Amino acid sequence: MKTYPVVLSIAGSDSGGGAGIQADIKTISALGAFATTAITAVTVQNTCGVSAIEPLSADIVAGQIEAVLKDLPVRAVKIGMIHSPEIVDVIAEQLQKYQPEFVVLDPVMVATSKDKLIKDETIEKMVKQLFPLSDLITPNLDEASCLCKKKVVTEDDMILAARQLLQMSTKAVLIKGGHLQDRQITDVFMSNKENKPYLFPSEKIDSCNLHGTGCTLSSAIATYLALDFSLYNAVSMAKKYISQAIYNGKDVVIGHGNNGAVNHFFHPQQIKVIDL
Repeated sequence: MKTYPVVLSIAGSDSGGGAGIQADIKTISALGAFATTAITAVTVQNTCGVSAIEPLSADIVAGQIEAVLKDLPVRAVKIGMIHSPEIVDVIAEQLQKYQPEFVVLDPVMVATSKDKLIKDETIEKMVKQLFPLSDLITPNLDEASCLCKKKVVTEDDMILAARQLLQMSTKAVLIKGGHLQDRQITDVFMSNKENKPYLFPSEKIDSCNLHGTGCTLSSAIATYLALDFSLYNAVSMAKKYISQAIYNGKDVVIGHGNNGAVNHFFHPQQIKVIDL
């Protein structure tokens, strides 16, 4: 018998195709796994921004998750935009019921275009219910600032914030430094297994096509975990993937706005088949 390494993305739909579920499907497929989805909300957006958000009912979200987890051999789950506290409840319930091997949580609160994507009351539930179930959370600087209730704007701030976030019962954290005001940007990774920050520096790439970078990175990490990489190596490989996706998409013009997507398929791979 053979099967595919399966990754489940629980996230919002982006009609513009650059972020959310659409970015996750592209990433998971490009990296050699099988993508499944549970849509939490439908957004009306394009390269110019977000104009409307319609959350799905908690029952429909729960039904999608259960339909996938009870049937397919899901190894890793990536969680993105959660628009309401009721959806946090059903995601936590399904994760506790089926206990997938890996969970990566991207606490999406603000889009690249600076549009707000999450209700304020959802954040507290996310921290209490989903952080303890997650193997890794991947906030950007704005999200880390919101979660820590203080400004996170420098590399030193990121290290302190990572330590604070680990005290919120998550196993590991990757704070993304894409908004640092330097030519070199740094992501900070830290786990509760050791009190040591690991830095992932990279050169900033001049590009307007940065929509969905956080979604792409977190789904890449989940995919590499499903493909048997360790957490540190999954982060390292995913960082290389997103950097190359940004670089290979920087000269592409798509849409009339300033929020184009990265190039997810700069090196497409065939889906890996695993012997059981």
